[in-house]
Amino acid sequence: MEAGLLANLWSTSRRGDRDKGKKAVDTTGPSDVRTPFEHDYDRLMFSTPVRRMADKTQVFPLEKNDGVRTRLTHSYEVANLARSIGNRLVRTKPGIFGSPEGDLHGPTVLATVGLAHDLGNPPFGHQGENEIRRWFEAKSAAEIFMPKGMEGVLAPLQHDFLKFEGNAQTLRLLSCLQVSSGGYGLDLTATTLAAVMKYTAPAAKAGKGANASLKKPGFMRSEAEVVEWVRNETGLQEGQRHPLTWLMEACDDIAYSVLDVEDAIKKSIVSAEDVLAYLHREANKNECMLGVAKQLTKDFEKADAHASPTQAKEIKASYLRTRLIEALVVTATSAFIEHQKGIFDFSHQVALLDERTPGGELYEKLKGFAKSHAYNHPTVLRTEHLGAVALSKLLDWFWEGITDRQKPEDPLSRRRTAFGSYVYALISDNYRHEFEVRAGAKKLPLRYTEMQLLTDMVSGMTDGFAMELFADLEHLRNA
Repeated sequence: MEAGLLANLWSTSRRGDRDKGKKAVDTTGPSDVRTPFEHDYDRLMFSTPVRRMADKTQVFPLEKNDGVRTRLTHSYEVANLARSIGNRLVRTKPGIFGSPEGDLHGPTVLATVGLAHDLGNPPFGHQGENEIRRWFEAKSAAEIFMPKGMEGVLAPLQHDFLKFEGNAQTLRLLSCLQVSSGGYGLDLTATTLAAVMKYTAPAAKAGKGANASLKKPGFMRSEAEVVEWVRNETGLQEGQRHPLTWLMEACDDIAYSVLDVEDAIKKSIVSAEDVLAYLHREANKNECMLGVAKQLTKDFEKADAHASPTQAKEIKASYLRTRLIEALVVTATSAFIEHQKGIFDFSHQVALLDERTPGGELYEKLKGFAKSHAYNHPTVLRTEHLGAVALSKLLDWFWEGITDRQKPEDPLSRRRTAFGSYVYALISDNYRHEFEVRAGAKKLPLRYTEMQLLTDMVSGMTDGFAMELFADLEHLRNA
């Protein structure tokens, strides 16, 4: 591991400081003693996209039970797990992040990227992503990418929409769409932006090879210059994740594989005893699963002996969450230590919770249980269907508002209908400004920027807002 490269991995540079021609300065006054990475966390914590996640689906769309997780509570838990794992590693193996500087800042950066990792997800979670992709696939047959009389969108750029990905939208939100004086989004450090990039290739190259960082699109063409800047500042290249990204990914995996099951228990879809029976049945010779199942059996017996049936249900769910998270945290931290060299020289390519490890097999089994009993539950599937119908119509209507102009070549031209004008006015000022004023500087086809304005608006909606707006616009459309 080269010392210079390791130093670059903790770059405090910001794009705004580059254009001001000075070194990054992260103090707002003489009393501000926060580090640049603490500034990043605070900027993110108080941002609008974070608050929006309170009404975005984790597993159960439009859930009325306040005890069931939203995308926001999921992200808080991922951030907490990530910070905790960072501290665990630093305290048990000093120097694990390559330098004293890495040990000092690693837990803070992990908390930040844990909080940020799902910001770009559209309403209704992965089903929302799927619906956006389906919409563009259907429209591509009607030559939406190659409109008559306008410059078309070449094939490599079309993948940004045909393979629309929440992770790529996250980078766009952080680096572009949020309001700042210089137009740099939240203007986060190069290190934080690098670490939040779970995937490192553009859409046209994604899905090729065994490298986990190339599995899905990591950024859109509109953010290619941001990615180039991040790589110049950190020394990273395409296909190379920031070392902390492996831990952030593991924390996300731990959170949803365990806590989505806990939510199914809270909704009385399954019981803690059902999960325990499943673990016993699937354990076979897996020492990790056998150990967890045996410990949980003792825990459950204790709960039954000392609590009422109602209290015992809560206690058992708590035991289940605690034991499973601890087992997976141990797996992830052990894997990070074992593969430290490969992670820092960028030869490592598989997730820390790889299914070939004992703890990784536990993770895969929990995912399978959640898929059968939570993700495919009729109440989830029904609401996801209603959400998909709403999103499809909203995409149609906003596309009309964006493109049905008196002068097709002029983004500022008046819309041809009152309905189109109304729908276009509903789009966020930030997003319209990016489309009308700033997008041209990136030298992208107008049709591409129209599509991006559409995905910016729709992916930024919350579940409840999308359903309410759908009902309102459908009423207006039929009036």
